[in-house]
Amino acid sequence: MRIFWIILFSLFMMSAQAQMLKRKKKSLPTQSATDPTSLTPSSPQKQQYGPKKSKKGKLAEPTYGSEEDYYKRMAELQKARRKNERMLEKPQYSDPMYFGHKHPPKKRPPGKMKYCKVCGLKH
Repeated sequence: MRIFWIILFSLFMMSAQAQMLKRKKKSLPTQSATDPTSLTPSSPQKQQYGPKKSKKGKLAEPTYGSEEDYYKRMAELQKARRKNERMLEKPQYSDPMYFGHKHPPKKRPPGKMKYCKVCGLKH
């Protein structure tokens, strides 16, 4: 029993020592953002002197970009609507024989009719 306690105590001390080593590794000094590295060999320098750019020129000019974008979107919408109307004129959509089918279903005699998975009818 005494040997068990000695082994247990030694394992506890080893784990405590390993945790202390991990803490020491984590506490290494880190570089700050301004220190030079291999990616940025020199520290970034800000331009301190010189005239500032004025923003008045941009504010004085009228902009029509959003209005042009609006008219482009409206033209695309009209084009899509015309295309959809042409598609609805096809027999697949206008003829009731198709009823959800891409091609009209076959007409079978009453004894050989099959249940259709597309429209849920027998034909």
